[in-house]
Amino acid sequence: MVDLDHLLYTPLFDPNRCGIGFHPLHSYYSIAVYGIMLFFPKMRIVAIGIILHMFTDFQDCVCMWYINN
Repeated sequence: MVDLDHLLYTPLFDPNRCGIGFHPLHSYYSIAVYGIMLFFPKMRIVAIGIILHMFTDFQDCVCMWYINN
C-alpha cells in the first residue's frame, strides 16, 4: 500500500529516480511518522514492515548513486 504514491507520477518507474524524499509516502516526514508508529503496540508490526520497505528503497538509492559515480 505504501507504494501507491508511485501512481501520482509519470513514468511510474524511473530507474534513475530515488524514491526516498521524492514520493509523498517516502518523504522524510512520513518516515518519521513510521518511526513514531513503533511506540504504539497495535501499529508496531505495520511500522516495522514499512520501515523495512524504506530501508530497501534506500539501498536502491545508494546502489544507484554508487553506479552513477
